[in-house]
Amino acid sequence: MALKLFNKNKKERLEEGLSKTKENFLKKFSRSVAGKTKVDDEVLDDLEEVLVGSDVGVDTTVKIIKRIEDRVAKDKYLNTKELNQILVEEIEALLDENPATNFETDFETKSGMPYVILVVGVNGVGKTTTIGKLADKFLKAGKKVMLGAADTFRAAAVDQIEIWSKRVGVPLVKQGMGADPAAVAYDTVKKAVANDIDIVIIDTAGRLHNKINLMNELTKIHRSIQKIIPDAPNEVLLVLDASTGQNAFEQAKQFTKATDVSALALTKLDGTAKGGVVIGISAEFKIPVKYIGVGERMEDLQVFDKHLFVESLFLENK
Repeated sequence: MALKLFNKNKKERLEEGLSKTKENFLKKFSRSVAGKTKVDDEVLDDLEEVLVGSDVGVDTTVKIIKRIEDRVAKDKYLNTKELNQILVEEIEALLDENPATNFETDFETKSGMPYVILVVGVNGVGKTTTIGKLADKFLKAGKKVMLGAADTFRAAAVDQIEIWSKRVGVPLVKQGMGADPAAVAYDTVKKAVANDIDIVIIDTAGRLHNKINLMNELTKIHRSIQKIIPDAPNEVLLVLDASTGQNAFEQAKQFTKATDVSALALTKLDGTAKGGVVIGISAEFKIPVKYIGVGERMEDLQVFDKHLFVESLFLENK
């Protein structure tokens, strides 16, 4: 049975969470097309500036504008009233080029072993909070969940994930500050297999000041897990803070060089006008966005819906 990670108020919470980015975009967009009826080079130049200002990113913006230019050339005449809908359609088409993944699967593995999620990201991006909220979602969907505290670089990180494990009501494997992260990961997976756990979520340290150390540490964690489950981890989830805009791009660049990131989670969208970063990072790195954070509540960690996201961001509320 598929996991149901959506809630009935998803659209309303998403629109509320994206309100700052949307307001910023629509205000600038309306100003750029004021008094104009035809989509011409000037309008497209203005749109390009608005998209870059929303942190969609230069490369991705250029691709979007090129798609719209091709559409204008093909349809011969398009008016500015149609431009928003065309923008939505072309951004969705661009995002559809990313690897297609069903994010409501049941997370079962071919081997029947636990589904192992390795979570990476720098301190302060909402990594541990994302882990806690994910554990809550999986638990409510009827899955047995176990957490592993392999971010042993900071005592606060171990304490924080322990608070979440107690809050959600799932077991935690820890060894305290300074322990070998690979040993913690190994211990977590070993206990998960012994206790018939469905989903294992392992927190890791994110120290970008020395990429070689980070790479070596993650490689060691991978090897330790694979001693028990050869095809694990099943997913490497990179958590990024959307409110940092272009800094999130840089973090994505560093982590994708250090390890095989397979999915993204973008947090803190409710506190920023830089929500366009979700589109830019997904398109640039060809890695699917799996989750987005649009608020503080448990249910505000949402499974990413490309169609709903783009419409909520760029279309006027009906």
